[in-house]
Amino acid sequence: MKNARHDAIREIISVHSVGTQAELRELLEQRGIEVTQATLSRDINELGIIKLDERYTISETTSAELPPLLMQAVTGVDHAGYTVVFHCHAGMANAACATFDRLKLGSVVGTIAGDDTIFILMRTEKEAEVFSKKMRSVILSGKGDFNAQ
Repeated sequence: MKNARHDAIREIISVHSVGTQAELRELLEQRGIEVTQATLSRDINELGIIKLDERYTISETTSAELPPLLMQAVTGVDHAGYTVVFHCHAGMANAACATFDRLKLGSVVGTIAGDDTIFILMRTEKEAEVFSKKMRSVILSGKGDFNAQ
């Protein structure tokens, strides 16, 4: 049921210009899917849905599988403003940063790495918050798959 609801949410957001949870909930109900506000809120977070230009969109980070190097290198994730900070094992930040660069995430403006820290500048504060939460959840859970969350 959850997977079907998530599929419906993805489809609705890709087809319709949805600006509020109430609109999304109404469109789900038109498809025969009843959902509480709390459940819809969790779904939005789990799917990596963010608001850009007052409309919901699915963040690019929801469909990628994380390379094993990132799972091994990263020990912590946090964010402040537009910046996501990754703490890594000593000497592994450059390789992990290059891996992020190869992912070519559209919401990433740029990256910089030191010996054990990576700074990733995101386009918006909301994208930084969503990306940080998703990465923290995926990396620290040890699953490595954005879709497993």
